[in-house]
Amino acid sequence: MFTRRDFIKAAAATSSLGLSSTVRSLTSRRQATSGFFGLHPFVEKHPEAVFIMRTKVADKTNSEEKRNAGLNFSRSVMVPRGEVDGGMPLTHLIPVKPNLTCRGKWDSMWKEEKTKGVVTDSYFVEGVIEGMKELGLAGSQFSIREVNCPEDFEIDGYGNPLNGGAGGVAERTGAEIRDMTKVVGVIDEKDVVWSDVPDGVYFKKIPHLWPINAPGSWLLNIAKLKAHGMGITLSAKNLQGTVVHNYQRFGSGYLWIDMKSEHKISTGLVDIKNSYELHKNIIPRWDKPGSSFNSGIGMETWVNMTLDNHAVTKPGLNVVEGIYSRDGNGFVRGPGSDGLAQEFLSNIIIFGLNPFYVDNIGHWLAANEPGNFGLFHIAVERGFAQTIDPHAIPVYEWLSDGSAQLTPLDDFERTPLMTYYLQRDYNGQTEPYYHLCDEPYEYPQTTAIDEPSGPSAIVLNQNFPNPFNPYTTIEYRLPRAGNVLLEIYNTTGQRIDVLVDGVCQAGTHMAVWNTGNQASGIYFYRLQFGSFSELKKMTLVR
Repeated sequence: MFTRRDFIKAAAATSSLGLSSTVRSLTSRRQATSGFFGLHPFVEKHPEAVFIMRTKVADKTNSEEKRNAGLNFSRSVMVPRGEVDGGMPLTHLIPVKPNLTCRGKWDSMWKEEKTKGVVTDSYFVEGVIEGMKELGLAGSQFSIREVNCPEDFEIDGYGNPLNGGAGGVAERTGAEIRDMTKVVGVIDEKDVVWSDVPDGVYFKKIPHLWPINAPGSWLLNIAKLKAHGMGITLSAKNLQGTVVHNYQRFGSGYLWIDMKSEHKISTGLVDIKNSYELHKNIIPRWDKPGSSFNSGIGMETWVNMTLDNHAVTKPGLNVVEGIYSRDGNGFVRGPGSDGLAQEFLSNIIIFGLNPFYVDNIGHWLAANEPGNFGLFHIAVERGFAQTIDPHAIPVYEWLSDGSAQLTPLDDFERTPLMTYYLQRDYNGQTEPYYHLCDEPYEYPQTTAIDEPSGPSAIVLNQNFPNPFNPYTTIEYRLPRAGNVLLEIYNTTGQRIDVLVDGVCQAGTHMAVWNTGNQASGIYFYRLQFGSFSELKKMTLVR
């Protein structure tokens, strides 16, 4: 019981605590004063985590529901920030990289209604951009970038690149979209951002489509939940389309792509061959013969080129749109009875700061075992990730009110997506062309990825935003499972709300307080966990 005397004593102890940097409320999203935006602090503080947001789209053709899904996602994840909080200026350029790969125009079986899932849904992207514009960004600050097949952009729903994006997302949002398919040496150098690759394996320098990697830009990577020859082609592969022709041809197999000699590591192919020899009996399926991309050494080459790109390309956020997902070959063909790929209403959005953790969870949600994919093994070897075990990655369900609930991975429904990745059709094996890579993988014994804040302890953080209206989020961390009580009090010591009362597992948690019709003023929140008790102050401003 929290007595009046206890309350006065605890409240007095907090009186010297200053408020966090003033941030405008989550519902009044335009910033007339601070001029900065960013990710929700909980996402930003947890690069080790992956977040899954459920959507409620009843039909893949329902444009309004898909747009609202993007809008709800954007409003809850992209928030006003202060300069001292690491916010980004509202003057930044925002390149958006959806999966806009070719639909498969070369295929006689191509039909528009059968290929919607080839690309990131355009209406979802539209909702995301419109939500970010509510923060004070202008549509003209956004650019939609993809190096391949601009002739398909309009039918993909993004707009005609030869007519200012007419007829699609670009026109409706004000974003720029255009044909940027010219090769290095022909493309205007003003449209290229060159990046030196430290510790590259294949590349010394990589050219990116402006303004990706330019100073004063913030890249939003929005991939699609679908199968491909590289497995489940998610956020890591999606960045391949940010690279200028012909340097973007990562999937050409074990060979040099068409590039200038001074831009490649002279020993690159030899180093990749030596690495492959070490991996081929360790990484599942890596023993597949051949030299095309769909061979062990071809994949070794693709993975290292992809990791070289990630060494210099750091999206502000990696997102996988899985409102509906797609199996097959990434384009048109697939395991359906008509020879086409199939689409499924998965109704999930997967996102996080680390693309390899996002993709690891994405492979698992697609009913494929991440340990069977070489991308994750080599990403760990090269320092891009700490684990290949999906159950070692903290997973949170993200709610549209901006709260996150630590959730066992097994609580999420899986959508089996068959791929033609490294088919086992050699050495007497007869695996079907389209298959799941779901064979059991024995992961090394490991614990959950360490949080960047250090060793586990009981921690109660300051709420965000503060001041706030009408709701705020409260983060706390537990070193072990146990019963948690998180309560809200007014200045008279009256308990007015209970946010958490029950057993929580070890790890970081976040609760949200929807204030309802509570009056402006000072409020307190208190966490109890065993013998631990802490009180903090917050301010509601109507």
